[in-house]
Amino acid sequence: MYTIVDIETTGNGIKGNKITEISIFKYDGYEIVDEFTSLVNPECEIPYFITGLTGIDNQMVRDAPTIDQIADQIIDITKDSIFVAHSVNFDYNVIKNEFKNLGLEFVRKKLCTVRLSRKLIPGYNSYSLGKLCTSLGIPLTDRHRARGDAHATTILFQRLLRTKNADVIFKKFLNARSQEATLPPALAREVYEKLPEVPGVYYFKNAKGVIIYVGKAINIKKRVLSHFYDKATKEIAMCQETADIDFELSGSELVALLMESDEIKQHYPKYNRAQKRNVQQYAIFSYEDRNGIMHLAYNKLKASPNPLTIFYSATDCRKMLQELCTTFELCAKYCHLQEGVAECSHYSIATCAGICRGKEDNVSYNLKVAEAVEAIRGQHQNFVVQEKGRTIDEQAFIWIENGKYAGYGFVQKEETIHSYDNLDTFLIRKKNTLETQRIVQSYLLKHPQKEKFRLTDPIL
Repeated sequence: MYTIVDIETTGNGIKGNKITEISIFKYDGYEIVDEFTSLVNPECEIPYFITGLTGIDNQMVRDAPTIDQIADQIIDITKDSIFVAHSVNFDYNVIKNEFKNLGLEFVRKKLCTVRLSRKLIPGYNSYSLGKLCTSLGIPLTDRHRARGDAHATTILFQRLLRTKNADVIFKKFLNARSQEATLPPALAREVYEKLPEVPGVYYFKNAKGVIIYVGKAINIKKRVLSHFYDKATKEIAMCQETADIDFELSGSELVALLMESDEIKQHYPKYNRAQKRNVQQYAIFSYEDRNGIMHLAYNKLKASPNPLTIFYSATDCRKMLQELCTTFELCAKYCHLQEGVAECSHYSIATCAGICRGKEDNVSYNLKVAEAVEAIRGQHQNFVVQEKGRTIDEQAFIWIENGKYAGYGFVQKEETIHSYDNLDTFLIRKKNTLETQRIVQSYLLKHPQKEKFRLTDPIL
């Protein structure tokens, strides 16, 4: 037994989406045996653009039942049946969320007529309900009204049931282990199956081949699948639009992060938001107080005189200062890791020689601060960071020039690299941005023992 469902909503995303109309046809594989159709009072305003699309306005639903008043009828008609809809995840998840808000559980097996159509009747330019019905000669009246769309979907479903190999495809889609109902309706399963389980970047594309999202992953296939299970409004909208997925291998997470940042800046995808925002910059700087003691401190870049190095979070500044304190036996108080204290008592730094307690003279302490400053400035040199390649025969590297990210590259392990001129041949030069600088700095802070090869070192 099947129940073919269509809903109209207020259009406020999955979690904020409220049903304004629902239509359910109960179908036994041969004929319609029951029907439930009703307007629904969403108990909130219906946006003007939704009214323009569906014709349903606030006045029409004013005296309609609320979802809690018809919940029992929806449960009864869909009980012991397979939930069917065109782009099923949308209708199913909205209803499931509405019921969840009522403290009710709604769990049904489901089938998507978009995915079934792509598999059983391939070759059409569009699988939207309107265009598919036109191509197949299926009558569709009252478009964007629940009953009209549900009735057309029922006729479409009837034809799909009688298509060659339908029984095999239906069983496959209903298999408990099958991910067919999870995959976006416009995405072929074969595309998903070809995704590798290694580090890299992936590209979600719409039906026109336009990149709508770029992501990075340590395991591309696993990360892509997580998007399909995510019920956030943005994720659902993105997956509904996804018709193809491409990918590029990176070998390591660091290279994947840098590749992702570059691709976002290049394509400016619709659903990437994180790297479109302005990034606050912070800086570490030094100064001498009235007692002649040198301080290391951090602040927002605009408020930092003569910055020694720039970071993109206050946390990264503190991490660097903690590392400098430990390495050069500096005082947490005079590195501004502890404020408003007479003497330092940092929970993880016990290397202070006593400048804050009068047990170390200013000259000795200031010399150590000068060494720390030189160490910071020494970071602004040329070096490469070695990373895993995309294959066991390959080595990846990140190139830093004058302390700034210059790009990445891949070298076969059999290659003999004697100089930076040799290595430059394999370098894929990229633009240094706030985001790539932040990625590299954050990575080096998290991996302080990571080996860096400088100009005077043997190369790779």
